[in-house]
Amino acid sequence: MTASATSVCASASTAVYPTFTSYVRARGPVLQRTARSLTSNPCDAEDLLQTALTKTYLAWERIEDHRALDGYVRRALVNTRTSQWRKRKVEEFPYEELPERESAAAPDPAEQQALRDAMWRAVRRLPDRQRAMVVLRYYEDLTEVQTAELLGVSVGTVKSAVSRALGKLREDPELACAA
Repeated sequence: MTASATSVCASASTAVYPTFTSYVRARGPVLQRTARSLTSNPCDAEDLLQTALTKTYLAWERIEDHRALDGYVRRALVNTRTSQWRKRKVEEFPYEELPERESAAAPDPAEQQALRDAMWRAVRRLPDRQRAMVVLRYYEDLTEVQTAELLGVSVGTVKSAVSRALGKLREDPELACAA
């Protein structure tokens, strides 16, 4: 018993497509897979296929044997990909020495310490309840809910007391001079 050798895609290789659109509709997924195998990125594969199909469309009238369209498009895919590879720009340039980074002027540690001291003095001048809420909220980094639970007050009380305390700190003359 002899098995006849049949092509897996016999209908694709012998089909004649009356229009370019019918060819793209019929063979698009196969050509997309071919383009994907030539690139490392699905978006680049789509661009590559579109470019190859554009070249095929422009040559459609000159292609005599429409049974060889797959070969024509594959050759256009490979040639286009090779041209893209050859034209790529190199964005990196080797140097003997690395350039030094421009560093922003570092703040003076003495000025930073003076500002911290002025801030603590201003916080100490707040009423006890506001001071406790500001310290818990901003120095201990607790949430409003956690601060309210810890002090045994409502969340609204924490919000309003912290708001008033921040207003007093903004108006503090010593902080205005230090900043």
